[in-house]
Amino acid sequence: YEAAMQADVQERLALEQDLKKAATDGQLAVYIQPQVDAQGALVGGELLMRWNHPERGNVPPSRFIPLAEASGLILRMGDWMISQACEALAQLQAQGRALSISVNVSERQFRQEDFVERIRNVLAATGAKPELLILEVTESLLIENLDDTIARMTELVQLGVRFSIDDFGTGYSSLAYLKRLPLYELKIDKSFVQDAPADPNDAAIVQSILAVAGHLKLRVVAEGVETQAQADFLIQNQCKCLQGYLFGRPQPLGLWLGLQAKAAQGGA
Repeated sequence: YEAAMQADVQERLALEQDLKKAATDGQLAVYIQPQVDAQGALVGGELLMRWNHPERGNVPPSRFIPLAEASGLILRMGDWMISQACEALAQLQAQGRALSISVNVSERQFRQEDFVERIRNVLAATGAKPELLILEVTESLLIENLDDTIARMTELVQLGVRFSIDDFGTGYSSLAYLKRLPLYELKIDKSFVQDAPADPNDAAIVQSILAVAGHLKLRVVAEGVETQAQADFLIQNQCKCLQGYLFGRPQPLGLWLGLQAKAAQGGA
C-alpha cells in the first residue's frame, strides 16, 4: 500500500514537471467545440485545452488541470487561454462574424487581486467585444467569499463580459445564488443530458433547470448532446443553445477560425 502511494506521488511529481515544460515548450494546444442554437446554426464555441505529451501521448484534462491548479501553473495557462479567446474574437469580428467564445476560469485564477485588470487589458489589446467573451466558473467558486465574488463579477459585467456557471446541477446548486449573481448563462452538465429523456429523473432535472433559467432570463447551454433524441427533448423544453458530438467534436482553434473565414467569404 505504501509502495503504491509512493509510486503515485512520484508519478504526480513527474507529470507536474512535464506540465511545466509543456507550458513553456508549446506542447499545450487550444481546441474549440462549437455551440449551436435550436435551429442548428453556429452561435459560438467553448475553448478547451489539450496536451499532447511527446512520450505519454494525449494527457486528459481531468489529469493535468488539477495538477495545474495545485501547482499554480493554472494562472499562466489561464491567462493564455483568455488571450487566445480574445484574439479569436477579434479575428471573427474582422470577418463580420458575431460568435461568442466561452473559456473556463479556475477559482485560483478568479481570486487573483488583479484579475479584473488582466481581463480589461487583454480586451483593450485585442479589441475583442467584451459581450462576446463568456467566462465559465464552477459552482464551487460561489461558496466562499460570496460578496467578494459578486463584486468582482459585477466589475467584469460592467465591462460587458458575461458569466456562465459550468456543470450546473452537480455542485452546490442554490437558487439563492442565482438570484444574487450577475449571470448570463447556465450550462447543464452532460451527466444529466446523456440519460435524458430516457431516464425520467434526469429528464425532470433538465426540465427544472430550463424552467428556472427561463424565469430568471438566463440562457442555457446543454453539454454532451450526442443523439437527435436528446437534442429534440432539449429544444422542446426551450433550451436555446446546444453543445456536443452531435454538432461537432473539438477541433484545433486555428483550423476552426480558418473554416469561419471561408464561411464568411462564401457568404459575402
